[in-house]
Amino acid sequence: MIVKKPSIYIYVNKPDEGIVHEVCSGIEEEGVFFEIIERSEQDLSVLVRTAAEDSMLGSGVGVSENKVAFSIRGLKDGEYINGYANPTREQSRMLGMNSARAIKKQAFKD
Repeated sequence: MIVKKPSIYIYVNKPDEGIVHEVCSGIEEEGVFFEIIERSEQDLSVLVRTAAEDSMLGSGVGVSENKVAFSIRGLKDGEYINGYANPTREQSRMLGMNSARAIKKQAFKD
């Protein structure tokens, strides 16, 4: 039997590897598991909403090329908590940290 750990899903489509690395580092710093899953969708809003809906934890990240966003389950299509086009390393890491802090019900970092 395969048992999956509760994880933040990171749905990606042709992602900038630097962005993905920093997002993962931010999530890891908060002590939360994550899974990176390649998807065919290119629309960032679809990636991030689907990741949040599919995640057992209800928090998901989408990365499409040089764009990144995170959302939580229950938001409407096209809505997400935070997102960037061409983010800095610090913005990418902070987005990852805040996606983890959302499920821990902790205040977001600026």
